[in-house]
Amino acid sequence: MTKFEFNTTSKKIYRRDFRIKLIRLALLILLIFLILLYFILSIIYKAGKFTVSLDRDLSWDRGIVLYEELNRKVVSKRLEASQMEKMDNISINWLPPNIDTESEGSHNGDNYIAYTFYIENEGKDTINYWYTIPIDDVILNVDEAIRVMVYLNGNRTVYAKKNGFTEEPEKDTKAFYSEDTVLLESRENFSPGDIDRFTIVVFIEGDDPDCTNALLGGEMKMHMDITEEHIE
Repeated sequence: MTKFEFNTTSKKIYRRDFRIKLIRLALLILLIFLILLYFILSIIYKAGKFTVSLDRDLSWDRGIVLYEELNRKVVSKRLEASQMEKMDNISINWLPPNIDTESEGSHNGDNYIAYTFYIENEGKDTINYWYTIPIDDVILNVDEAIRVMVYLNGNRTVYAKKNGFTEEPEKDTKAFYSEDTVLLESRENFSPGDIDRFTIVVFIEGDDPDCTNALLGGEMKMHMDITEEHIE
């Protein structure tokens, strides 16, 4: 073997080893990225329960408290409802007629989420507060057929996205406040000693014209905020 042939072979081996190292490095970086992505998605979707959060000013300055059980008041600034791994479509007529009063805290049923909690004014002032349900994320447009039913002191309001064909509110519902917010409502004249009872029910309405097979596998993540004032 001549010196030229030896140098050429050495260069080929060097290039081959260098390419192998690059491939290994790229695979390692890809593996690290996938692991990080997995943990991020796990935090968002697996640990991402429906939560109710109380504004700090209301809690500290106004004496407003949240709790799940009327006769065992464990106050908190953040409540969590039990999550459901999957949900099939149902009819609103299938829901228990006493769903608002049957229980407290999480009382999910077949293919629906139900959560009851209380807000109490332990302060000295009469206040107004806002309650809103922002939409954190939607997959496969499942929000087209989602219903969010809210009971406030026994008064029921059902929220739904506008009909995709007519652009009008669905029958017997109030349209979502915006594309990324289910509702934004105010509660006025909340006096010292007042207690508001909320029940939030979430389900997929099978009678909605937008409830089609295209929504299969979809997900929707949202939460509820209670604040002293709302700024557009």
